[in-house]
Order: sequence, then structure tokens, then C-alpha cells
Amino acid sequence: MRYYIIVGEASGDLHASNLMAALKKTDDQADFRYFGGDKMQAQGGVLVKHYRDLAFMGFIEVLLNLGTILKNLQFCKKDIAQYQPNVVILVDYPGFNMQMAKYLHKAGIPVVYYISPQIWAWNQSRVYQIRRTVDKMLVILPFEQAFYKQHNVDVEFVGHPLLDALAGTGTGMQDLSARQPTVALLPGSRKQEISLVLPLMLETARLMPGINFVIAGVSAVGDHFYKSVIGNSQVEVRMDQTYQLLAASQAALVTSGTATLETALIGTPEVVCYKGGMLSYQIAKRVIRTKYISLVNLVMEKPVVKELIQHDLTPINLKTELESLLNDKEKRERMQHDFTLLREKLGGEGASAKAADIIIRFLRGKIKH
Repeated sequence: MRYYIIVGEASGDLHASNLMAALKKTDDQADFRYFGGDKMQAQGGVLVKHYRDLAFMGFIEVLLNLGTILKNLQFCKKDIAQYQPNVVILVDYPGFNMQMAKYLHKAGIPVVYYISPQIWAWNQSRVYQIRRTVDKMLVILPFEQAFYKQHNVDVEFVGHPLLDALAGTGTGMQDLSARQPTVALLPGSRKQEISLVLPLMLETARLMPGINFVIAGVSAVGDHFYKSVIGNSQVEVRMDQTYQLLAASQAALVTSGTATLETALIGTPEVVCYKGGMLSYQIAKRVIRTKYISLVNLVMEKPVVKELIQHDLTPINLKTELESLLNDKEKRERMQHDFTLLREKLGGEGASAKAADIIIRFLRGKIKH
């Protein structure tokens, strides 16, 4: 089978790479072509465009880069038309992928959407477009299945692929665990969010000289960019060792996104951070319909982790929350107990294999017809 996969960010690259590995176990003729990243490239096939050239965050930022986005859409359509895949697998990245779904539906190319856009958070009317243009939804959060079934979308809950990704991460870094305590800084995977959040994290580190702060860097962002933001700060950057760093840390400051869930599943107490461009934030504040911004709190349906958003995201507030996490044993244990319940709610390991099995059965059904 020929699989075309479209990914627009680091977390999608991780989950799509695990899906590719699972597909290859069942389909020994699997051929891949994709918009993706380094982890997908390690699985084989042809990387057409890297996600670092696709990621734009926020309403205003998307408008400013609209020309580039439209060019990428046209390029992707032509590339798919030439490749003639048996299926296109869309992975999150809604602004781009929902446009592609329209085109693919009209072209008669089967569409599987793996990892739902967060349309339940804002602009829920997009579910009707998904019902029209997507053949099968594979969702990774338990409440998403009920949402889509309510709107008569063909949906299956496969569990969260992070549980697979985290299965072999080990116990941490020996050279860090001897220096107590360590706080991991996860400023995000996009340059824009890093430039907004990391300086506040670094100022927090300056206010807490007895703590060993370490930044979880992402090689796709580039060492030079981190150095430009860090400046004279002595805070260390560890590239592409996020899970190991989290496992060795006593607490973490985490930019809102998939990383909040990764941190919780590893079991590290955390504070969730979010800061956007002012206009983008004002728009988001008016359209987002959920009570929480972190996936941890959304899945658990209660405030398990503290969320510091926009104006509340200050070094003083970060310092206060960190001190509480590091020194209040009862609070740490309560949070980690909730993290255990979170893991259970997410369905256990095997999401990638289950998703691959559903996709292959779906394609075989198409071939029979």
C-alpha cells in the first residue's frame, strides 16, 4: 500500500513515526511519502517537506504567513496527485489538514484523520466538514469519541500514542539526578512560543539560585536559536533528551501543548505555561470553549496542574508555584496520584498498533468494494 502522511509539528512527527513502524509490521509492501520530520524519516520513505517549514502559531501569525501556507497547500495537492496513494493519513495540524481533506474528498482519495484537531475546544461547527470529507477518525482522547459519535462521524478511540512513545524512556540522567533538585524547562517546539516563554522561565531560574534548571531543547529549532534567547544565562540546554530530563527532574515548567501530557505520564509534577501574541490571545480568549488549556486538566476534568496564562505567567508566580511543588510533599503525591489515574483513562499502551490495524482493515475493505 502507498501511504501519504501529513504532519505539521514535532509531536505529530513522533506519533506518525510510531504509526509507520506499526504499519510496516502488518504491511510489508508499505511505501511512505510525507510532510513530516526526522523521526518519520528514520522509518524510511520520502520526506517531501519538513514540519519546521510549516509551523505557524496563532491567528495573526497564520495571516502574516498566508502566502507561504497557500503555496504549501498547492504543492501538497500536486505531490499527492502524482503519487496516487491508497490513503492519506492526516495527523492533527488542522489549519492545513482540513483544507487538504476537502481536496482529497473531491479527488476521491480515502482520508483517515489520526489525532483529532481540537475542534471540541473552539469552532465546533467544523465537525460537519469532517463528517463530509474524512472517511475515518482515529481519536486519542476518551472524550473525543463521544463528541464525534454525537455528530455521526465514523470514529474509533485507539488510546494515546504517548504511552507507546514513553514505554522505553528509562529512568533519567545519572549526572543530573545527583544534583538536587532539578527543574526541567520545556519552552515549546516553535521558535515563536520559545521566544515568548523561555525568557520568563530564565528569569524564574535567576530568582531561584539553589535549583538546577535545565532546558529541554529540540534540534529542529537549532542550537543557535536557543543561544540567542538564553544570552548570558548559565542555564544548560540538553538537546533531544526531553523524556530522560523529565524523568530525572523533581518538577517542570511546561509550555501548553502535548508536552503537558508527556510530563504527567512520566510522573513529573509540573506548572503549565502559556503566553501568546496579544492580538492572538485576545481572539483565542473569546473563541475557546474549554475550561482548561492543558490536556492533563481536560482529560481529568479538574485542575490537576496549575495553569499560568498570559498576564499570570510571571517569574514571581512561576517561582511561587515551583516552590510549592518542590516543598509540599502532600501536593506532589496528590498530583502524581492523579497522573496515575490519567494514564488509566488514556487506555494503556498499543495505540499505534491499534491505529495501524484499523487503517489496514479499512483499506482492505475499500479494495474489496
